[in-house]
Amino acid sequence: MHRHYPTDHVLWDSILNGDHNAFAVFFDRYWEQVYTTVYRYLRDEGASKEITHDIFLNIWLKRDHLRILSFSAYLRAAGRYHVYKYLKSAKAQPVTHPENLEAYSQHTSGNEGDENLRYRELENSVEEFLHTLPKRCREIFILSRRQHLTNDQIAGKLGISKRTVENQLTHALHHLRTLLKDISVGIWIWILLK
Repeated sequence: MHRHYPTDHVLWDSILNGDHNAFAVFFDRYWEQVYTTVYRYLRDEGASKEITHDIFLNIWLKRDHLRILSFSAYLRAAGRYHVYKYLKSAKAQPVTHPENLEAYSQHTSGNEGDENLRYRELENSVEEFLHTLPKRCREIFILSRRQHLTNDQIAGKLGISKRTVENQLTHALHHLRTLLKDISVGIWIWILLK
């Protein structure tokens, strides 16, 4: 049976001294809050559990270097940060950070699987299209649409005229429009401005 730790600060002091029982109490006290935060973003039970356990493992391993003033605030921020890292590594859609998580019901759910599959298929089609472009045209398109450089910046970087950049972009976009003619305008514009 676990000892009673009346406050989070007393609990944290014990954890800093390597008290495994105190960490078990900390884990029991806050696991559900962290899991709920992560799950509300991912809607994936397995990934949410894994991320939640990683957060607690990191806290235990790095306890000597951490300065935690508010467990709730720290754990919510850690949850959002780990979700961001997870989505970034999975090349998923960007995570949104609602200000008030409690406003979202635990009973709401949605299936974004079809949208994610369509997005990935579209992304693969765009990647295949890019490989069909001449090397210089592809390079200019990537600098413009993915690295968000201006035409002047691209011209300066590549040592070519601004007019050449504009012509190459026009060429790439014309062929991309042909490839994507079956895709709705909203999705197409979103990919180009991404």
